[in-house]
Amino acid sequence: MALPIAFEQRMQRLLGEEYPAFAQALAAPQARGLRVNPLKIQPDAFAQRAPFALEPVPWAAEGFFYPEDARPGRHPYYDAGAYYIQEPSAMAVGTLADAQPGERILDLCAAPGGKTTHAAGRMGGTGLLVANEINAARAATLAQSVERMGIVNAVVLNETPERLAQRFPAFFDKIIVDAPCSGEGMFRKEGNPAQEEWTPALPAFCAARQADILDRAAEMLRPGGRLIYSTCTFAPEEDEGALSRFLERHPEFEMVSPAHAPAALSPARPDWADNGNPAVAAAFRLWPHRLRGEGHFAAVLRKTGVPEDEPQQTFLSPRTKREQEALDAARQLVLEQVSALPDGVLRQRKDRLYLLTDPVMEQMNGLRVRACGLELGALRKNRFEPAHALSHALPADAFRRVCALTADDPRIAQYLRGETFPWDGEKGWTAVAADGFVLGWGKCAGGVMKNHYPKGLRRMGG
Repeated sequence: MALPIAFEQRMQRLLGEEYPAFAQALAAPQARGLRVNPLKIQPDAFAQRAPFALEPVPWAAEGFFYPEDARPGRHPYYDAGAYYIQEPSAMAVGTLADAQPGERILDLCAAPGGKTTHAAGRMGGTGLLVANEINAARAATLAQSVERMGIVNAVVLNETPERLAQRFPAFFDKIIVDAPCSGEGMFRKEGNPAQEEWTPALPAFCAARQADILDRAAEMLRPGGRLIYSTCTFAPEEDEGALSRFLERHPEFEMVSPAHAPAALSPARPDWADNGNPAVAAAFRLWPHRLRGEGHFAAVLRKTGVPEDEPQQTFLSPRTKREQEALDAARQLVLEQVSALPDGVLRQRKDRLYLLTDPVMEQMNGLRVRACGLELGALRKNRFEPAHALSHALPADAFRRVCALTADDPRIAQYLRGETFPWDGEKGWTAVAADGFVLGWGKCAGGVMKNHYPKGLRRMGG
């Protein structure tokens, strides 16, 4: 498909003699990448056992290129959450965010989950990760990504930035704003509608929306905190221009040049913006003719000032002794299936049991919550039915009963299709694992593994 004429003319004006290489890159096949999930396995260890060839992505320690003929989305390791398929340039945002254990982090425009899952891998199950998506259908996809990757310290919300700003003033240590944009950087990505939907007026429309989102993010960032802004567009109005206008509105912010910034990233061009602030040169552009990836823009800003000391937050105690006894009994039922649980407290909502890892998770009333903490399962008259999320949150050796198979065992394919298969194991709930990566639950009885893989995740065909 030919590039839009107005887009070509603008990029020719901006890039000058570089434009032919840029246009040639957009006509070439796209680079393909995956990011290993360190909550499941370390990147180097995965690279040694991967079922397809991998090459490191220079700007993301967890990232790898994979060949065009590989199908990582069809491999059982994908279903187990061992990796997340992500466009390579997009991985730079997670690197610049540099999430740390124990931080409070908000991913404000989070679906489908690339930046959220990248941050979660670096947080190691500690701190608080709030992943928000304003679109309800995309929020459901986001929650599914969080579950598959085994993230226990996340809250998934379906909210507007305005409502979040009212609830969380000056609260987060870091906020990631991967802003909705005109999508020019994705023009060559297969199946992406950005090129068909693009018009010359779209960047200005997106820039106005980005300004509103950034202003709300500024309210939610604590003094001393960092704001990571990114787009997947080349339009200066949405990139250098958006940052320059933000700095005009918010003099309490300053640009940051991260010491860990990857060398493959190019400096931004504040001279391309009508209101260009020279400080914006500390931001980054990722060009498809300069690296193996799509077009991206990314920047790190710091909110000046010193954060106020906050009172230590603690979990709410059960209201009655009877409630505490019920939770203690429920924990024992869970521990009949697993040997240990992550740190946190148990809470029951109707017949569902959850593990909350941070006291703030108890303060989500009034918000549209799609997921909060780790769903453990359902309580059914002195018995416990484990949730799919629990199967992904723990390593294989934490389960009381494990059906350990190799990834190429035909029974794994049967399991992912929702079928039963022969298994001469101990009766009861059993974690089904492929090469040590847990895929989900089965229930063994009479030499047969009954299938409890969620229907919405089951594969069709072979």
